[in-house]
Order: sequence, then structure tokens, then C-alpha cells
Amino acid sequence: STVSKDSLMRSLWQLECHFTWTLRKQDVDLDDLEETVGQQTEFLIKSNITNYNLLSYVCYLNNSNEKALRNLQKAEEVVKKNHPDEIARRSLVTWGNYAWIYYHMERFEEAQTYVSKVENSCKKLSSTAEWKSQLPEIYAEQGWALLKFGKKYYERAKSCFENALQNEPNNPEFNAGYAITMYRLEDYFHRQYEDRSLSLKPLKRAVELNPEDTFIMALLAVKLQDLKRVDEGERYIEDAMQKDPYLPYVLRYAAKFYRRKGEVDKALEILKKALAVTPTSVFLHHQLGLCYRSKLIQLKGATQYSQEQVDNLIQLSIFHFKTVTDQKTKFFSAHVDLAGMYAEGKRYKEAEEAFQKAFQINILSNEDKQEFYLHYGNYQRYSMKSESEAIRCYIEGLKIGKESFYFHRCRSALKRLLEQRIQKGLGDATDFGTLGFVHDLNGEKLEAIECYEQALALCPDNEEYLSALCELRLSI
Repeated sequence: STVSKDSLMRSLWQLECHFTWTLRKQDVDLDDLEETVGQQTEFLIKSNITNYNLLSYVCYLNNSNEKALRNLQKAEEVVKKNHPDEIARRSLVTWGNYAWIYYHMERFEEAQTYVSKVENSCKKLSSTAEWKSQLPEIYAEQGWALLKFGKKYYERAKSCFENALQNEPNNPEFNAGYAITMYRLEDYFHRQYEDRSLSLKPLKRAVELNPEDTFIMALLAVKLQDLKRVDEGERYIEDAMQKDPYLPYVLRYAAKFYRRKGEVDKALEILKKALAVTPTSVFLHHQLGLCYRSKLIQLKGATQYSQEQVDNLIQLSIFHFKTVTDQKTKFFSAHVDLAGMYAEGKRYKEAEEAFQKAFQINILSNEDKQEFYLHYGNYQRYSMKSESEAIRCYIEGLKIGKESFYFHRCRSALKRLLEQRIQKGLGDATDFGTLGFVHDLNGEKLEAIECYEQALALCPDNEEYLSALCELRLSI
């Protein structure tokens, strides 16, 4: 009857599970997510209930309900094995996912059975009506899921782990989740424009609570390296590699650590070892590409080198970046890295294609777009020798007006280019006008006024320059 279907729908929305946490499939690369989470069930054993539940949701989004159900069965097996005394408490999310998947398969009675299972368990677990909001495991599980769905979700993940920690401040897994989230937030959103040490305390705390968690140890090492505490970081990396010599997650961060330290050959050695364990890992191929690019930069800084050496490194780098972009079509920075490498090898048609592919990815953040305009602008300027195109790109980057690392990079690249043109006597009214705009962005009003005056001297009737000039004079 339709009534029961409506009431079933109302009950389904009351459940705490992946289907009610607004995880949108357009924000991720689903095939890639399925592979990553699959690898984690193989190598990171501890949070497997979480991973199987997430995997079931990803399979549902990929239209394979049967596979989704199989993953939920695996989650149940893990619960029985690891938490035989807390089966209900640990299964609420799993049962919620079951209910939703059966609903979508139009198996309404089975869906209702799972809804009732959750409701009855909750009554037993808690005397209050607000049972759901009190279970820290559910907050944590939501946090892990949000973390996997990408940077748009990091702030929400952070509040989930904070909520979980309110109840159990010393829980090692909740602390690990919180530390990873803080690390990611810093990595993506603050680059060098804010205090970059916010994640240091949570990472240290997570390592203290669980000295066996080598993945967190590796993140802590890379964070210490960011903060110029390299020796301290290296101790953690060495320790993690000793405890888990074959864990791909440890090896990939170890490789990143040594590459950034300038020990590129050591990084390459570590990456090849990791690649033997997970040959399809896009992260590893990306890091390999970056290593060969670092070697290229080192080589070009040397006094003597042959063109053959250069070509060889360019080819190796292109091979690994291309492996990444073929496999993970939405990996933005890999597309940009590939484009840059094609440009190094003077393969301009392919460079242009790679840039266009990068820009067409449908999950780009504003900062990604700014990063694109910076690199594409540099490519236009140095490889294509088109200063006008470069200027247009940098301005596009600034129009996305979000203060970020790449906003600042676009601004300084634009300013340098315009000043050079003007010094060489090539500056036209547009160049002066644009430089006025840059000075104004920097809050340098007097310099801005001077530039707009020069622009007007060259192009007296331009209304845009006139109105900018009037506004600036009034604001002083």
C-alpha cells in the first residue's frame, strides 16, 4: 500500500547512514573512490566496518546494488568478529544502508525490517528520543565518509570528529580521524597564508594514543617538514618505515618526504618498492612523475648535462603523469603537471590538450581554477611567447577573487609581466590600466592612481579608466 511506502520513506530519512549524509556523487570520481577504499580494506585493517559501509554506498551510486549488499555482509562479519558484545551499537549504519538499498530495489518489506531493527536497537541503547546524536561511532563514521568525498566536505568532517571526541576524548581512532582532517584542511585551504601548524598538535596526540599507527606517523613527519623541523620529521619517517616496511600508505609519504628533502634517488627507490605492492596506485605514479621532474630541475641546474639526459627524464615524467591521467581522469594537478611536462618537451599540441582536459574537470574548486590560470598563463608566456594571452589568464585567475595561494601567485606574475613591458617601452594604455587594477588590489592606491593617469594619457576617452580613477581619488 502507498501509505506504508510513504511512512517507510519518512522512517528512512530518520536513519543515520550514508544515504542521509548528503554525499553527492558529482563531487567525486566514483571508480577511483571504489578502488581506493577497496585497497584500504586490504591494507588498513582497523577501520574495515567503516570502509565496507562506504564501499556499499559507492557501489549503489555505481548502480550495482548486489555488490552493495555483499559489502554490507562483509561489514556485518567484521562486527561479529571484532565486537561480539556490541553488535547492535556497531551495526546501526550498516543496517541503515541495508534499509535504503532494499528500498531502492523496491523490496519494501525487507527495507522495513531493517528500519525496525535500527529503531528497536536505539530504544534499547538509549532511554532518550535523541539517541542518534549521542553515538560517537556514528559521528566518526560520518566523518570518515565525508573525508573520502573530497575537499568540499572537509569542514563537515571536522565537526563530526569534534562531536565524536566530545564523548570520548581519548579514543585513538577518533583522534586519528580528526588529525587527518586537520592536516587535509591545512594542506588544501591554507597553503602558506595562515598558521600552518594547526594540525601539529592533533597529529602528535594521535601518534601518542596509538604509536602503532604508522600512517599518522608519516603524516606527522611531512607536517614537521613543512614547518622546517626536518630532522624531527625524519625520525618519525624512519620509525614508521621500520614498523611497516611494506605498507603503501607509509611508503608514499616517506617518498614525498625524501623528494622534498632533495634526496630524489632515495624517494624513487621507496616508490618502486611501493609500486610492487600496489601497481595501479595513481598516487604512486604521480609521485614518480614528480621525482623525475625534480631530477630534471636538478640536472638543469648542473653545469654540464646532455640533451639526451634531459629528454630521458622528460619522457619518464610524462609516462608516469599520463598513467595517472588515463586512470584517474579527474586528478586535476596531474593533468596540469602533464601539460607542463609536454611543454618542457616542446610538444605543444599535447600540452594544450592536457591543459584543456584539466580545465574541463567538473569538480574543480575556485583555488583549482586559479592554479589553472597561473600555470596556463605561464605556459602562454614562456612556451607560446604570447604575453597578451598570459595577461588575460592571470586576470581570469584574479577575477575568481578568493584570497588564496594561487590568487597571490597570479597577482605577482601579472604585476611582474606588466612592469617589464612598461620598462621596455612596450606598455600601452591597457597595460597601464591593468597595472592600476593590480595596485588597487594590493591596496596601493597612489600607485594605482598614477597608472590610471598614464592609461588615460594614452587613451583619453576611456570611461573605465576614468571611473576607476574617480573612485580611487574619492577613497583617499
